[in-house]
Amino acid sequence: MRKLLQLLVVPMPWTFKRWLLRRFWGYQIADGARIGLSYVFPRHLVMGQGAYIGHLNVAIHLDRLECGAHSIIERSNWITGHARSGRHFKHRTERDPVLLLGEHAAITKSHIIDCTDKVEIGAFTTIAGYHSQLITHGINVVEGRQDCKPIRIGAYCLVGTRVTVLGGAALPDRSVLGAGSVLNKAHTEEFAVYAGQPAVRVKELPADAAYFHRPRGFVN
Repeated sequence: MRKLLQLLVVPMPWTFKRWLLRRFWGYQIADGARIGLSYVFPRHLVMGQGAYIGHLNVAIHLDRLECGAHSIIERSNWITGHARSGRHFKHRTERDPVLLLGEHAAITKSHIIDCTDKVEIGAFTTIAGYHSQLITHGINVVEGRQDCKPIRIGAYCLVGTRVTVLGGAALPDRSVLGAGSVLNKAHTEEFAVYAGQPAVRVKELPADAAYFHRPRGFVN
């Protein structure tokens, strides 16, 4: 019954839909935020002023989805997690199935984001292109069980098309992850391009590069 009600809400006019989501789901949605024709039903939803979720997105099984002011989730993205009450990951007592999207950050089109553990995408960062995967969970073959680790993408980063980012990986602030790369560990050096399979630092970037200092997320 609950899923049927959610499906009925999706195509409703935005003003009425926003009222329902606030009133019956308790979501915190700013007056200037908006959700298109998307199935977005985390346990908690926070959308700042000007935040936008476009059409044909799915966001479910999350404890929290937080979209900072003027952030964008474009179209056809699949964002999911694994509830704390689920049968797996009991040994990960601090596991946090959330997606935190910073202000002016953007997720473009047709990406898969697994939030079995926390995925944090910093302010003014762009998950660009198509068909990237951010995967926080997998099978630990030594221990013979499901395992998970968080992912952090820093602020003012540019993440290229068709990348894979694995649990435990981190991309430092003001850096670029090249197209097709596999990021499988935490890096720390800013102002750099990381690329390859696995990704390593391949190039230094100027600290005064315009992308790292732009006042709004959209790039002309």
